[in-house]
This record gives sequence, structure tokens and C-alpha cells, in this order.
Amino acid sequence: MSVNQISVFVENRPGSLLGMTSVLAEAGIDMRAFSLAETTDFGIARLLVDDVIGTSTVLKDAGYIASLTPVLAVEMPDVPGGLNRVLQTLADSGINVDYTYAFTGKRPGAYMVLRVADHARAAAALAGKGIRQLAQEDLSDL
Repeated sequence: MSVNQISVFVENRPGSLLGMTSVLAEAGIDMRAFSLAETTDFGIARLLVDDVIGTSTVLKDAGYIASLTPVLAVEMPDVPGGLNRVLQTLADSGINVDYTYAFTGKRPGAYMVLRVADHARAAAALAGKGIRQLAQEDLSDL
């Protein structure tokens, strides 16, 4: 089970990120999760939204380069060791985590986005330990 993350390239200069978020705000798009990684010349904004296709279209129509990436999103208790349990499960299965970021929702708890090379193996390992994975349609309920 996975969700689709939108990755957007933005120039690393004042106002670039604002330009992208303004496009989303004007289109009435609510981000569920957001992360930004930067280099000297550009950044990669990673976001989760309810309507992946609609949001990608809005961004591309505004001139942004955007791509979809399947990621795992898991629910975990917001307590010490919650993330550790997820990471231990993956490590025990020999699964490397490329990157991760967290977000919260309206319900109690926390959510972690994980980019891994082998989704099927990671999903099976997490399910085997009772760690709930989110589907794309779950994002609208958070």
C-alpha cells in the first residue's frame, strides 16, 4: 500500500517557494504533509495532497516541474519510541530508508512518510508488525 507524493522543483531564491504555495492556495489545495530539501541552486518540495492528479495539473499549468513518487505513509503513536518501532521493523528486514518526514492530522497520533526502494517488502514487514499504512484515500480523513 502506498500514497503518491508530489515532488516539485523550485529555484533556491527568495520568493520561489512562496510562488509555488500561492499557486496551491489560489487553487484551494490543502497540503496534508510538506517537506523541503535544498541544494545550492534548487529545492525539492515534497507534498502529500488529497487530489494528486488535480494538484499536479495545477502545478504543471503554472510552469512547475512536478513528478509523482510512490511513498509509504504509516500511522504511529505519538509517544517516545513510536518512530523507533517503525525503523526497527524496516532495519530487521534489511530495508533502507532513502528519506522520511513526519506530519500530524486532526486525530491523535503522528504519521511518517517513508521513501524506500522496495515498497512491497517494506509494506509486508510493517503489516507483519501491525503498523497501519495509509492509502491515498485516507489522506482526506486526516
